[in-house]
Amino acid sequence: MKTVLKTFFKYLFLFLVGGAIYVIIELVCRGRSHWTMAVVGGICFVLCGLLNEIFTWKSTIWFQMLICSLIITAVEFISGLILNIHYGLAIWDYSNIPFNILGQICLPFTVLWFFISAPAIVLDDYLRYWFFGEEKPHYIIKIGGKPNADHRSRIS
Repeated sequence: MKTVLKTFFKYLFLFLVGGAIYVIIELVCRGRSHWTMAVVGGICFVLCGLLNEIFTWKSTIWFQMLICSLIITAVEFISGLILNIHYGLAIWDYSNIPFNILGQICLPFTVLWFFISAPAIVLDDYLRYWFFGEEKPHYIIKIGGKPNADHRSRIS
């Protein structure tokens, strides 16, 4: 029972941090947000953090960023279908942005999520390390060529 509670509070904490940061980003960049964006941001932060449970530290940071950008785009699409199209809340509309799907997601924002995911990955990893005693983060950045010891940098 103690482990279940610890796990629950860990993910609740990460959800709240991710949701708060997402709303702050929206307020700074758009000047407004919607309470549902805290939920969407929290879900994205937790899902991206779960990559630690699937992939090893041997995965490059670029690979993690790619997967996170796809996760965020998928959550954004599903959320957009529910919030904007089904409920008509009109929280966002990418219809005027190139390469959009139903105005809910677009390629430029998927690219943006790729770059935003880097600090999110690092923040999640360090929050887990500092507050929950998980492994100290370290990252592999493939610089080029074949993936061997001579062509990798390790950052801790």
